[in-house]
Amino acid sequence: MLNSTVFTEGSKWLSPGLIKLMRPKQWIKNTFVLPPLIFSGQFLNASAVTQALIATALFCIASSATYIINDYHDIERDRKHPAKSLKRPLASGQVTKAQALVLLASLYAVLTWGFTVAPSVIGVICGYLALNLAYTFYLKNQPVLDIFTIAIGFVLRVYAGATAIDVPVSSWMFTTTLCLALYLAAIKRRQELTQNGSEGRKVLQYYSLPLIDRYAEMAAVGALLFYSLFVMNARPELVITIPLVIFGLFRYWFVVESRNEGESPTDVLYSDKQLMLTVVLWGVASTAAIWPTGA
Repeated sequence: MLNSTVFTEGSKWLSPGLIKLMRPKQWIKNTFVLPPLIFSGQFLNASAVTQALIATALFCIASSATYIINDYHDIERDRKHPAKSLKRPLASGQVTKAQALVLLASLYAVLTWGFTVAPSVIGVICGYLALNLAYTFYLKNQPVLDIFTIAIGFVLRVYAGATAIDVPVSSWMFTTTLCLALYLAAIKRRQELTQNGSEGRKVLQYYSLPLIDRYAEMAAVGALLFYSLFVMNARPELVITIPLVIFGLFRYWFVVESRNEGESPTDVLYSDKQLMLTVVLWGVASTAAIWPTGA
């Protein structure tokens, strides 16, 4: 009887709803931690690979913590949303507030432990957590600032990856990452406005489709331009990857326009085989081009 009770109580805290609350599908965003490992050519260094993977894992924990805080804060608003009221575990009642808080405390405990193995990375993550707290409680309702806040989160991932293996990051890489993230964030807002109107999110009342389209176009051009300059100035052997980047931008916008997707960039990546293949090919081509001679 005791074992049955323990199992029942334990399973309550390991329910699918709690896993869903952590949004593991979104962890793919944390692969932005890895480019410094690739571009520095240290991907054959076992210690560097270990540190980069630890940084990626810690960012997965941190991002899940921010999702929980955001969902907890927005629970009443999400309950009125036709889609989020069914998809979000807290809004749908699949997870209780008490369970969410216990899970949040557990994730923070893991990050506290992470300070002992990767203190410099945790320092960056603290900045990421603070930024997302500001986003949840204020910045996501501020036009333009909301898009930039999302984008800076990706820049911090790249910075964490560089910090983890103690290498400098090119200003070109920072700028490219910022522009690419601004492009994805602008498309996300565009699709939210298209599908739900200004009722879907408070900040959407300040945007129009032509304005967001201009933001997205400017960011996409910037991402391509700065990536090309980065390659030509710092890593000319990566010139073979430029067509893949162009195709990826074109394909993403095609999926957005033809399938009316893009509200969730990760869903687009998971659902479109050509886009996924492009990302994989970019990773393989980049690694092969930078592969140390004689290794």
